[in-house]
Amino acid sequence: MKDEFNSSLADSQATAVTPLTPEQFNIDAYADYAAELDARCKTFWEASSGVLVYRRMRVQQVFAGDCCNMEHSLQWQLGALQQSMKFKADIPNFLEPWYGLGTVASAYGFGYVWEKDLAPAVDGKFASTAELLAAPFRPVAETEIGRHTLNMVEYFLEQTKGRVPMSYCDVQSPLNTLSNIIDSSQFYMDFYLDPESMKQAMDRTADLLIDFTRAQQQLIGDALVKPGHGFASSRTFDGLGMSDDTVTMLSPDLYVDMAVPAMVKAGNAFGGTVFHSCGNWSDKKADIVRIENIRMADGAFSKATDPGANPTDGYADTFAGTGVVLNARIVGDPDLVEAKVRELWKPGMKLIVVTYCETPEEQEEAYNRIHDICQ
Repeated sequence: MKDEFNSSLADSQATAVTPLTPEQFNIDAYADYAAELDARCKTFWEASSGVLVYRRMRVQQVFAGDCCNMEHSLQWQLGALQQSMKFKADIPNFLEPWYGLGTVASAYGFGYVWEKDLAPAVDGKFASTAELLAAPFRPVAETEIGRHTLNMVEYFLEQTKGRVPMSYCDVQSPLNTLSNIIDSSQFYMDFYLDPESMKQAMDRTADLLIDFTRAQQQLIGDALVKPGHGFASSRTFDGLGMSDDTVTMLSPDLYVDMAVPAMVKAGNAFGGTVFHSCGNWSDKKADIVRIENIRMADGAFSKATDPGANPTDGYADTFAGTGVVLNARIVGDPDLVEAKVRELWKPGMKLIVVTYCETPEEQEEAYNRIHDICQ
């Protein structure tokens, strides 16, 4: 039972799949499959405690060069959905109109830098928070990236007849967005030197995020699954999932006072806040559970998932009895998954275990062990 990060992999959480055209994909079969699992999801979401297993089908190409090609992205994702049906799980996989982490940053005038076979990077920086506030901005839907993303949503819906579950595109929290477009040497200083500008920038960015998410929500309609990208999601779940990785760079008091209010504003517009951070955010887990109207929090709990994974210590006590779902990503074989779940679980928790088992046989073994532990 090894728990170590494999640095030779382009994406430690990815699964190799065979792409399918829409004509090759059985839409009716997948729609029926997703509806059956959504019934389990609804029961879990409404309960005070319980466990679900999600075998995530993350495709490396969709998070790299092919995220800008809607035809290729859809074909990779349809192949992943078809393959996912072989793996025993409680939560269906879904389509993501993903277009990189600079979606809301585009409102401030930043385009993307595309390197061959890589995900996009944000082009440029403001020198300070005050400079950002003085600069012009516009709705995300009016930017090149925003228009492309909405076109991608429409294309996915047309090709799947609106019957296949789909999430919002990848969205970053206001904190993450600003940390990507303000020079780091000044950004962290501004929390102390110019807190009012920082709060104003966070609030404006939350408004931009809300407006663009509503545009996606209106388009996707009944196919929408929440909380969205990167999280176990269902039509029966609620909340807006946001990547908030910069949390690891702030002290707990700065994070709670300066960054959380804008994230809560965005989350509350869509049923509550759903938190994700890569790396180790265990020092802030008690603060995160206390975020107003938080519905779910996501983290990595094996080094094979993330070299800076969270230790399991204290999570059960922190989350039990709160009603907040812990979305625990665990790359590893059934023995490793079982060991981590035993450390994470206690009665009164709401736990989603995200697995990446290589074969349907391994997945079934891990699935059964998880449900045996979390009774």
